[in-house]
Amino acid sequence: MSLPEQPAPYRPSAPAENPWHWRLEDASGAEVRLSGADATEYADVAFPNQGDAESWIGETWSALADLGVTHVTLFEVDREVYGPMSLSA
Repeated sequence: MSLPEQPAPYRPSAPAENPWHWRLEDASGAEVRLSGADATEYADVAFPNQGDAESWIGETWSALADLGVTHVTLFEVDREVYGPMSLSA
């Protein structure tokens, strides 16, 4: 008797599944590297479509600004869609 195949372990989504993401930038245009809980919540977040990515940035821009992010740039995989976009109010 054989056991049923086990489900695959958790893995991050592939770029093809969630191709949209934001690059978080400081005032000089350098990428902001977050760490700890901030990185878990805000860094490397990817979305299945542009609308979801834009909604997320609309909900989190203030928290990102508090972490030193001054601009964001939207990407679809490695294609720059637009930006840098200021997070100042």
